[in-house]
Amino acid sequence: MVARVLRFLQTGIGQKMLMAATGLLLIGFLVVHMAGNLLVFVGPAAYNAYSHRLVSNPLIYLAEGALLLLFVGHFVTGIRVVLRNRAARPTPYVLKRRAGGTSHKSLASTTMIVSGLLVLVFVPLHIWGFKFGRWYPSATEPQVRDLYRLVAEEFQSPLLVAWYVLAMVVIGFHLWHGFGSGFESLGVQHKQALRRCGQALAVVIAGGFVLVPIALFLRGGAL
Repeated sequence: MVARVLRFLQTGIGQKMLMAATGLLLIGFLVVHMAGNLLVFVGPAAYNAYSHRLVSNPLIYLAEGALLLLFVGHFVTGIRVVLRNRAARPTPYVLKRRAGGTSHKSLASTTMIVSGLLVLVFVPLHIWGFKFGRWYPSATEPQVRDLYRLVAEEFQSPLLVAWYVLAMVVIGFHLWHGFGSGFESLGVQHKQALRRCGQALAVVIAGGFVLVPIALFLRGGAL
């Protein structure tokens, strides 16, 4: 049974389904992560308490390992699908245009690999800057990291804010096509509704992430 599943995952359809499944799970993580980020608007205590509960949970390492596998799996299968598609069409189109009518070809769909590569650069830098960044003790609870202070300080840099906003817009662009396409690859019907839902979700996720650095920057780190 296991061998049969592994053989299926090596096929073109299997690779697309694996890419879709890992991508949709990562979107679910983004929704949760965005909700946690928005706690900065509640205040330092709520934000720091939330982050402390996460890092002090003994299952955090298991969760981080699973996220790493999802991220690597999504990227690797994405590359393999692109290479397989290019091998099937060795001669590229002379001119690429957005297709009309019922076609789903768009700028977002034709630049998925480019947006994916930028995300691949952004994620390690983001983790390094915040997870392994400066450790400030909370004023009220010294054993709790004051992550709010670090985030507020980091987003006083115009360059860092611009880089973060750019990355979030690119992620939103990636989700614009990826959400609906992922469900289609898994055989789910109602394509038009899923695409509209995915586009709305892309705007919400990108907008939610972008809101934090812009607000902190404009208000000098205090919300």
